[in-house]
Amino acid sequence: MTIHKRLALLIAIDSLIVMLSVFVGNWLIAPASEIVTPALIVTSIGLLISHHVFAHFFKLYKRVWQYASIRELSSIFVAVTLSVATVGILQLVLYQVMYSRTLLITLMLHILLIGASRFSWRVYRDAKFRSAANKKRAMIIGAGNGGTMVARQLLNSEMSELHPVAFIDDDKMKTGLEIMGVPVAGTKESIPSIVKDKNIQHIIIAIPSLSKSQLSELFEICSQTKVKTQIMPSVEDIMSGRVSVTQMRDVQVEDLLGREPVELDTKKIGETLTGKTVVVTGAGGSIGSEVCRQVSRYSPEKLVLLGHGENSIYTIEMELRTKFSDLKMDIVTEIADVQDKARMVDVFKTHAPDVVYHAAAHKHVPLMERNPHEAVKNNVIGTKNCAEAADEAGVSSFVMISTDKAVNPTSVMGATKRIAEMIVQCMGQKSSTKFVAVRFGNVLGSRGSVIPLFKQQIAAGGPLTVTHPDMTRYFMTIPEASRLVLQAGSLAEGGEVFVLDMGEPVKIVDLAKNLIKLSGFSENEIAIRYSGMRPGEKLFEELLGNEEVHDQQIFPMIYRGKTPPVNIQVIHELINTFEKQDINDLRELVLNISHFRVSGLRNYSIAK
Repeated sequence: MTIHKRLALLIAIDSLIVMLSVFVGNWLIAPASEIVTPALIVTSIGLLISHHVFAHFFKLYKRVWQYASIRELSSIFVAVTLSVATVGILQLVLYQVMYSRTLLITLMLHILLIGASRFSWRVYRDAKFRSAANKKRAMIIGAGNGGTMVARQLLNSEMSELHPVAFIDDDKMKTGLEIMGVPVAGTKESIPSIVKDKNIQHIIIAIPSLSKSQLSELFEICSQTKVKTQIMPSVEDIMSGRVSVTQMRDVQVEDLLGREPVELDTKKIGETLTGKTVVVTGAGGSIGSEVCRQVSRYSPEKLVLLGHGENSIYTIEMELRTKFSDLKMDIVTEIADVQDKARMVDVFKTHAPDVVYHAAAHKHVPLMERNPHEAVKNNVIGTKNCAEAADEAGVSSFVMISTDKAVNPTSVMGATKRIAEMIVQCMGQKSSTKFVAVRFGNVLGSRGSVIPLFKQQIAAGGPLTVTHPDMTRYFMTIPEASRLVLQAGSLAEGGEVFVLDMGEPVKIVDLAKNLIKLSGFSENEIAIRYSGMRPGEKLFEELLGNEEVHDQQIFPMIYRGKTPPVNIQVIHELINTFEKQDINDLRELVLNISHFRVSGLRNYSIAK
């Protein structure tokens, strides 16, 4: 039915109801009286005119009645009441009397019949879509606003594959009640029994306010049922229009780590980035690309994507141009190697950046154990080249992204990153540029991390390879780490090593077990095999102890590390001589430098 035909039908129905109701009302009060009188005719015409005036004012003909609710009923009540009151005044003016009983009955008939004409389509539509044929029986955890929103969408959606048959809520006062015809069957402790009794085929977690630890606990209960469990989109995504309520997503391992989001000082970050020129090295990598995404949210004037791999740089360039097309941000790509000092000087001189985020690095521990010369080239010399180029270009702040493996390093990768931190420290003491390093642990989903490997192994049917049953790591999500990098950079005064609070350590074997559950398998179906520790690996990664970090946080989850003085001359000697050394000697040398075990290192100097 077209909108014009629908409008004409509603006007015709209302007109019929309005014109006849006063006669019916008068007959109900006085059946023996004359049915049609001049006063009733005038009243009927007055009601017709006033009703359509108020119906237009309250937009009764512009509402989508298949989604009618209390708000629409309230509009009908107000419009009808005002139209009847208007006619009552008309009667007083013309006849010096008000037929109050007739008007009262007319008011009730108007509300009843007009409301019924609107809600009949809603009732028909709900009855049609509530048919559960060929739909999966779903249980919604959370009988609050989020759960109600999900249930309404599922019940009203003809395309949905799910039909809600039960709510779960820890508010025991709700148990036994019904919401839109769906019963609140119990609390979270009763999930397994309700799944069995009601033959539940799908579980939806619909509590936006859940903390990550609460979500982890809830998912653990749901995983015992072997029923597919999903979570509703975030309220932010729904409100922004990026997704609809019914676009459920699988629970991700990031949801179960028990880390709570930190509120950023967006004003401080904005002062650092908005309207500025920003260079990100290693922009095509997992961390570098996320830094680019986060930086773009603050509307820099120019964002320079610098990287060695053309494919990854092209990918992040296209993503940013699409996602931030509404921003007046100049996106520039530079294919360059941080090991090339002249190229770095040229890039930095050309773009004159205000801020540099140095994410380019070799990070894979076993690979760097076998290739220490490349680790020195990229992590040490590459950082030195970028830092010196930033100094020459008069960059305001230079933020190097480091790693917790730089703490008491046992690997070439960790040692070279610690040496890179030393370079940044020294540059910070002699340059007008604010040089800082930001140190954090593993990031979920980054290239070379354990999560993609586990997912590949699960897809292949297992087994999942874990190096040691007691192996633990600190984890952050890539967006979380990148946001905190931006925050730390905005707090820079020069020469600091910032340390991010990584929360509680996670056993790798527990991570593997969670991924197996999230993939819909049991540990009997996907095995876990211990492969033994690899060269350079630690059993436990370390965060700085109390003697190595200032007790007071400078920002939630950000500490300022205490760093000993550095003899930069030793690092220059390493750079000048490393190519002549064999793998074992070079490995020992970088570890000694990173642990301050080289002779003369304590003699503080920053002279070249």
